[in-house]
Amino acid sequence: MNTDLLKRLCEMPGVPGHEERVRELITSEVEGLFDSIETDPMGTLLCRRDATKKDAPKIMLLCHMDEIGFLVSHIDKNGFLYVLPVGGFDPRNLFSRRVLVCTDEGDFKGVMNPGGKPVHISSPEDRKKIPEVGEFFIDLGLGKAAKDIVKIGDYVVMDEPFLEMGDKFVSKALDNRIACWLGIEAIRHLGDKGRGAEIHVAFTTQEEVGLRGARTSAYAIKPDIGLGIDVTLSCDTPGIPDKDATTHQGKGFGLHVRDSSFIADKKLVAEIEALAIKKKIPYQRTMLASGGQDGAAAQQAAAGARAVGIVVGTRYIHTVTEMIERDDLQAALDILVAYLGEF
Repeated sequence: MNTDLLKRLCEMPGVPGHEERVRELITSEVEGLFDSIETDPMGTLLCRRDATKKDAPKIMLLCHMDEIGFLVSHIDKNGFLYVLPVGGFDPRNLFSRRVLVCTDEGDFKGVMNPGGKPVHISSPEDRKKIPEVGEFFIDLGLGKAAKDIVKIGDYVVMDEPFLEMGDKFVSKALDNRIACWLGIEAIRHLGDKGRGAEIHVAFTTQEEVGLRGARTSAYAIKPDIGLGIDVTLSCDTPGIPDKDATTHQGKGFGLHVRDSSFIADKKLVAEIEALAIKKKIPYQRTMLASGGQDGAAAQQAAAGARAVGIVVGTRYIHTVTEMIERDDLQAALDILVAYLGEF
């Protein structure tokens, strides 16, 4: 397993609308794997692998590049930064975080905390309050000099390393750099197979703020089949009823049949399920009560497409401790290679 690539993808900063560094990394990795590589006006990297026959079906893998983060919205007179989120954060996970502020002058390490009193001088009532995201600020340690370096609109990501822990990978931005990894590695492992289909791998932008890059790229490609490659919840942890687990780690890739953005094509679900059983690839059916993924954009583009999600169960989503099981990621890779190889 190409763990080094996954590490580099996860540690590369790139929030919605600012995915250029991730795109550059992917571009360097896919050289020679595709027949055409271009970037659309939204910043999505469109990679096409041609078919060897006419009227071949178009299969589109949608793999979003962006991670949740922040944009600098205000710099006060003392150089403290205030931010607006791009993507969904739970404020309970933002206390005392190390961050990276990405500017034209370079990247600067900082710390994020909410405004207010420290524990030594706060009241019991103060300690019960959970601040809103807008109450957090960033301290770069530069004082007023920060105003000469940071601009409104500069972006901020969490600053945490990629880790291997037992059979798990832990990192910020596994959502959704694992999809970028799968999009690259699936084509690499496919070799000369699958030339009966025109395969498009779209490394999309701005998924975390509304599937924006996927919508425009899917409209341009007009796929026959759309595969939304993403993470999903794995709430197989204490404090959560089993009925809400969504996935259990170690039980294979997720065959995603429904979320608030789409309902998967029933026949396509059955085809992939049968293939997983035939190839002895572990899988589990998944469904989300809310949330969405880029497969919905492919499904609803132009005259429509058959679509399904291929997902990897992830604990602690939208935190710096996102965690996946190595074997589940391998299963997702195996089913993609097996499915594309059928054409």
